[in-house]
Amino acid sequence: MAWIRLVEESDAHGLLARIYASATKRAGKIFQILRVQSNNPETLKASMNLYTTAMFGKSALSRVQREMLAVVVSRANECHY
Repeated sequence: MAWIRLVEESDAHGLLARIYASATKRAGKIFQILRVQSNNPETLKASMNLYTTAMFGKSALSRVQREMLAVVVSRANECHY
């Protein structure tokens, strides 16, 4: 099993601290999918931008359809979230 050092909220500085604060404000907590990318805040920022664009940007698919696709893909990948 792989092991990745996670940067905790109390140890976050600069960009990562801002990303964590935004996540906490938005969701009430910091999900593991963010923590696992915490060693490279620029990559985490790009990942969040991709997610935001895919889920909330202009699309022929509704928001519900996009969420449904995300659930199906996560299930097919045996991913709990």
